Amino acid sequence: MKNTMYILAIILVISWIIGFFSTSVGDIIHILLVLAIIAVILSDNQAQKSLKKLISKLR
Repeated sequence: MKNTMYILAIILVISWIIGFFSTSVGDIIHILLVLAIIAVILSDNQAQKSLKKLISKLR
C-alpha cells in the first residue's frame, strides 16, 4: 500500500507539472499537487502505524 501511494503521488506531480507548464487549465490544475501531497502524508502515516504495531508485537 505504501508503494502504491508513492506511485500515485509521483503520477499526480508529473501530471501537475505537465498541466502547469503546457496548457492553460487554470487554477484547477493545482488540485493535482494537493492530492499528491495528501497521498504522501497518508502513506507516511500508514508506515508509522505499521512500525508501531510491529514494535508492540516484539515486546
